[in-house]
Amino acid sequence: MEPPAAGPGKAEERGPAVGPSPVRLLLEQVRPHRRVLVGGGLLSLLGSGADLAMPMMAKHAVDAFADGRSPVRPLLVLTLVVLLGAFLAAAGGYLMARTGEAAVLRARRRLVGRMLRLRVAAVDRLTPGDLLSRATGDTSLLRTVLSRNVADAVTGVLVLLGTVVLMAVVDLVLLGVTLLAVLLALGLLALLMPRIQRAQHQAQEAVGAMGSALDRALQAFRTVKASGAEERETAAVFEAARRAHDRGVAVAWWNSVSDVTTSVAMQFAFLAVLGVGGARTVSGAMEISSLVAFLLYLFTLMGPLGRVTDGWSGLSSGLAAVRRIREIEELPGEHLDSGPAPKGASPKGVPPLGVAFENVVFGYGDGREPAHRGVTFEVPAGGLTALVGPSGAGKSTVFALLERFYEHDAGTVAVGGRDIRRWPLAELRSAIAYVEQDAPVLAGTLRENLLLAAPDAPEGEVRRAVSRTRLDGLVERLPGGLDAQVGHRGVTLSGGERQRIAIARALLRRPGLMLLDEVTSQLDAVNEEALREVVVELAAETTVLTIAHRLSTVVRADRIVVMEGGRVRAVGRHADLLRSDSLYAGLAATQLVTDRSPARTAKGSCGPP
Repeated sequence: MEPPAAGPGKAEERGPAVGPSPVRLLLEQVRPHRRVLVGGGLLSLLGSGADLAMPMMAKHAVDAFADGRSPVRPLLVLTLVVLLGAFLAAAGGYLMARTGEAAVLRARRRLVGRMLRLRVAAVDRLTPGDLLSRATGDTSLLRTVLSRNVADAVTGVLVLLGTVVLMAVVDLVLLGVTLLAVLLALGLLALLMPRIQRAQHQAQEAVGAMGSALDRALQAFRTVKASGAEERETAAVFEAARRAHDRGVAVAWWNSVSDVTTSVAMQFAFLAVLGVGGARTVSGAMEISSLVAFLLYLFTLMGPLGRVTDGWSGLSSGLAAVRRIREIEELPGEHLDSGPAPKGASPKGVPPLGVAFENVVFGYGDGREPAHRGVTFEVPAGGLTALVGPSGAGKSTVFALLERFYEHDAGTVAVGGRDIRRWPLAELRSAIAYVEQDAPVLAGTLRENLLLAAPDAPEGEVRRAVSRTRLDGLVERLPGGLDAQVGHRGVTLSGGERQRIAIARALLRRPGLMLLDEVTSQLDAVNEEALREVVVELAAETTVLTIAHRLSTVVRADRIVVMEGGRVRAVGRHADLLRSDSLYAGLAATQLVTDRSPARTAKGSCGPP
């Protein structure tokens, strides 16, 4: 049964079922920076307003020449206006650019924070390359949108209106001729904008797909080389790059059509104004200085009209970007309550916690058969319990449900006598240590990896964990010892060293429940035996639940849970299960790997039946 949504164990946050429009999403990105944006926009507008004064100053200079007066004063005023406009425009541009950087930082913090709190099931359906593209490329588009496109669109419209007003002051007839061409251009642009926006979105999706294809090859770099698959993987990335290229060309095509539309409209306007204005000048209906001023305003008009066009085009990219960012924010996320330490916790760690599964049903929801079909078993607090069974029996799913990477569909999962859905998620995970079979190691120092789950562990505890997991030799060998870099994904370490680091990391957490996914699979015989002894020691201090593939591990277990086909088949000790369960007897004879340690073999405790 599902607990009440408001309970402390609530672990999922979802975005709204029907999200706001892309324009509203973009405004949400703008809102925290609106004051600086308005200030920068006003400076840019004043700088552009200075440009509007230039044709009038030029008209006065021409009139001065025509009247035989000195043009020095209007030319001096014109020079000052140009310099002032340039300064204001530069100041406004700087403010807008700085605000754009601040918006990108805020968006990246919010997006990365969301990504790392997504539910495992949501991330399973995505690719790292696409996520990276959204966190880097799409957020970078916000910089351009906020620092340039928004200002261009708003300032362009205002300057356009100001230019039209001044054109009306100079000559209404020529203004009518100009407006016909401008309205035609704007109408065509309104028709083009949906196509441009759709092309921009498809282009950004294609770039994300290319990143995913490349990430796939890089994540398995050595496997690709060992398989001789470089050409095939290169071809796959090239194909994704070609699709991104095609989408980019489509964007370039529609942007070119937009630019050409604007340019042709203005050229027609220039020719019409030149023809009509020339005729009006010859007839004496207007002065030559007025025609010069109007033509200068016409040339000035091309600037704001181009800025409006570029601003709209950039805004379409920004709308596509915020839509892709929003898609991540709408994915189901975990709510990591920072609850108190588990009851009874002490400097020695969390007390041992029992585990109970009762009629648990769970499916991954991807078309596969359910992984659990009424799983029931109980693990008392303390001691070593082994999970065994053929591949696909549901053993790893037990760990995934205990960590609440996934939520079970029915039944009850309890830790420490408490339904895990009633645990605040952060508190639950702080009481559990999970050592994966592939033992991931993060880029950084050896110390940072050891302290990942227990950042406040004292130096003495770190040294003790290093000693217990036989990492002393590694620490002595690495230049810098604990502060040595281990490379991306621990590339400078062996598989066994990575496993021992993962175990040492779990030891430092001092959990009430330790989950071990066959942690000795990549160790040599000597280190494997030593780690088994550590596991036995741990079982005396806390609850250890391990997925076992080695008979020696199973023999030492206090209890064994045999799973098959998503169900618990039998529970007991090794000797009892050999007699009572044919599947377990078969596993012990054929699939459970015998102990490679001479010491264990000499004891005669690990031979198959």
